[in-house]
Amino acid sequence: MLKVGLTGGIGAGKSEVSRLLVEHGAVLIDADRIAREVVAPGTPGLAAVVEAFGEDVLAADGSLDRPKLGSIVFADAERLGVLNSIVHPLVGARSRELEEAAAEDAVVVHDVPLLTENGLAALYDLVVVVDTAPDTQVDRLVRLRGMTEEDARARMAAQATREQRLEIADIVIDNDVPLEELQRRVKDVWDELVRRAHGAQEDPSSRSAQE
Repeated sequence: MLKVGLTGGIGAGKSEVSRLLVEHGAVLIDADRIAREVVAPGTPGLAAVVEAFGEDVLAADGSLDRPKLGSIVFADAERLGVLNSIVHPLVGARSRELEEAAAEDAVVVHDVPLLTENGLAALYDLVVVVDTAPDTQVDRLVRLRGMTEEDARARMAAQATREQRLEIADIVIDNDVPLEELQRRVKDVWDELVRRAHGAQEDPSSRSAQE
């Protein structure tokens, strides 16, 4: 099994890369999706969140009111720490379950938006970073997600820098390209991941998929 950490800045196109890798046969473990699942209605995770923060964080349908919870924790580092102490172990446990269920020769891709920020690179056999120029990120966030330029740049500033992500990368996928070219680059990366998963002896040093 090859454990791959996939990350990239907001608007870099990481979700498209993960989708393409799944099409090629990767087992995807999406940290954001799991974080939502572990606090779904009826779960012990949601019960623990309600116990810690009160029933005011519930929406009318009994689901977690994420904006309300966010307004509480992101202005208070201590309360954010409480939330993380509930959610992170649950996400980790579920991720391990999914990983253990994969085939021995599988390429398991962990889609982790904050991989760089949380210092998680050492958890994976290699790290793939989806990279774009900051102006490309802003353009995509404004054009495709309806953000203002100010909001887009604020979201980017709250994340790791481009340089910090590239510093931990084993493989870089340059996504300042049309979709057709991105598909070709992801296929090249997939072929390398499969070789490594099957035990091929390759130089583990950084390689760029920009060519």
